[in-house]
Amino acid sequence: MHYHTRMPPGPPDDLAELRRMVRDFALARQWEVYHTPKNLAMALIVEAAELVERFQWLTPEQSLALDEVRREQVRQEIADVLIYLTRLADLLDIDLLDAAAHKLAINARKYPVELARGNAAKYDELPPHETR
Repeated sequence: MHYHTRMPPGPPDDLAELRRMVRDFALARQWEVYHTPKNLAMALIVEAAELVERFQWLTPEQSLALDEVRREQVRQEIADVLIYLTRLADLLDIDLLDAAAHKLAINARKYPVELARGNAAKYDELPPHETR
């Protein structure tokens, strides 16, 4: 039996639609057995490594001024990372936008503007501060 999933024309309007598209893509191919959280996390890190590889040996300036070919390669690797991350979040019923907003709030407490501005130090290396 052959499954064909038509992708909607154009990009999804939001993460919920992307989540449905990625789920439908995987289900049409009967990949559920392979799409376990462990396997998806591993695939995600492989794709992230492929993204890093596109910047390997570039200077910071070169990394900001990618030629058309390399920019497309980076674009596709970013898409792969997002697709695997979206599928993993779907399987674990994690709302990506909610999780990101929550983590940003945590990071705002860890990295108060007055201590972290212009400073790349990790939060535990910043001068002591009061948390609210």
